[in-house]
Amino acid sequence: MNMIFKRKLLIPKEIKEMYPISAEGALAKRNNDTEIAAIFTGHSDKLLLVIGPCSADREDAVIEYISRLRSLQERVKEQIVVVPRIYTNKPRTTGTGYKGMLHQPNPQAGEDMLRGLISIRKMHMRAINETGFSCADEMLYPENHRFLDDLLSYVAVGARSVEDQQHRLTASGLDIPVGMKNPTGGDLSVMMNALRAAQSAHTFIYRNWEVESKGNPLAHAILRGYVDAHGISHPNYHFEDLSRLSDLYAGSGLENPAVIVDTNHCNSGKRYLDQIRIAKEVLHCTRHSDDIRRLVKGLMIESYLEDGCQKPGEGIYGKSITDPCLGWEKTERLVLDLAELRA
Repeated sequence: MNMIFKRKLLIPKEIKEMYPISAEGALAKRNNDTEIAAIFTGHSDKLLLVIGPCSADREDAVIEYISRLRSLQERVKEQIVVVPRIYTNKPRTTGTGYKGMLHQPNPQAGEDMLRGLISIRKMHMRAINETGFSCADEMLYPENHRFLDDLLSYVAVGARSVEDQQHRLTASGLDIPVGMKNPTGGDLSVMMNALRAAQSAHTFIYRNWEVESKGNPLAHAILRGYVDAHGISHPNYHFEDLSRLSDLYAGSGLENPAVIVDTNHCNSGKRYLDQIRIAKEVLHCTRHSDDIRRLVKGLMIESYLEDGCQKPGEGIYGKSITDPCLGWEKTERLVLDLAELRA
């Protein structure tokens, strides 16, 4: 085997004991979970916004951003439920580049997975303790979910992971909403099969245990656009795309038909400023079809303190070092506009 076994890492129980969630944080998560679940079951007509940096690269800037979101949430609470993105793992198509705080808690230093596990837990804990937000993260490594499961209120399974058996089965054992993205090639049948697996009960191996899952009725679709055989990006957020997904759900027998529209990635062609137009177009679609209104539960938006992106090492506070994001001023204006459109 061509591996060097560097050290055995702490298990989730040990790190949770070192950094336990507070009673106030646990209560905030329960309340958040209830409000978010009501959106997916149709008991609430509020719009869910999963919003934040492409990747969480530094704790201070992320916490400042989320603190600003708290004030904004209070202004739009009748129409919108905000779930901040704290994405601590970054999938890389070729395996190179910044892989997130789990790998590099300091982007300018080498990889340190133990420090990374502790850093991402401390950051999520700060978010819930200081702002009351229990946040969203991407489930890049299913076996790592246990390090954060008492802190998260939303999980996304990425376009490169949605076909993986372990991701699907682990999603079936979670009790929070799990968004399954369409694959990079755009085949919606792959995403629908992932949803069927995630909503079903299974027996499988997880963290060296034989476990049984009950199925997750809150598993749902995320449309993020796709890349064709020639490497060209195409969107899938238009009225016709949403209507097609509604029809697929109607014939699927799945519970709680729902979609979150990712306004960046291939839907925007990574033209981050287009997120503003795309978000408003999706809400416009919900005004013209009751089926689409019931189906679209929210939006996923990449946003940070500063517009655009930078290369690692440039040192601009609050500016993405991965995909470009909307800056704060544009974000605030967009969220207020969305609340007005939703009213």
